[in-house]
Amino acid sequence: MAELNSSPQKTGGNHRRKKMNLRVDLTAMVDLAFLLITFFIMTTTLSKPKAMDIAMPVGDDAGPTAASRSFTVCLGKNNQVMYYLGELKKPIIAPAITGFNSEGIRRTILETSKMVRDKTGKSMIVLIKPSDHSVYNNLVNVIDELTITNTQQYAIVNIDKHDTDVLKQKGIY
Repeated sequence: MAELNSSPQKTGGNHRRKKMNLRVDLTAMVDLAFLLITFFIMTTTLSKPKAMDIAMPVGDDAGPTAASRSFTVCLGKNNQVMYYLGELKKPIIAPAITGFNSEGIRRTILETSKMVRDKTGKSMIVLIKPSDHSVYNNLVNVIDELTITNTQQYAIVNIDKHDTDVLKQKGIY
């Protein structure tokens, strides 16, 4: 049992008076403290898991899409990104290199999306092609940029030999 005692105090002068002992039982207070600590430990979440929503297609392949709407993003090494619009053999926008800074992939996505919408009247379709030398964080960053720029249609596909050849020429493979 926890208690708080005070010793008798003497008063000055001729009179010797004893003050009463003050005794406070702290058991209930300790019990309450442990109950509160237990309550807050059990009900508090330290960090919530973060998950990214990715909608995967259901059913058969929808068929080919127009090259004028296909924006390809190839992930290379050293946080570098190569992008082009259309087919690699006959690109509408030639393959170029950018990064993840403020003037990088986000600005490119916004400008290209506006250009595609103005020309075709439809939304842009983004193909994300991670290379063997890219890191997972770059894939997540590209998907985040697509979410920020409100790009609705995108797919993560395997990179082909022609794209890796261009990445090697650009020095980011």
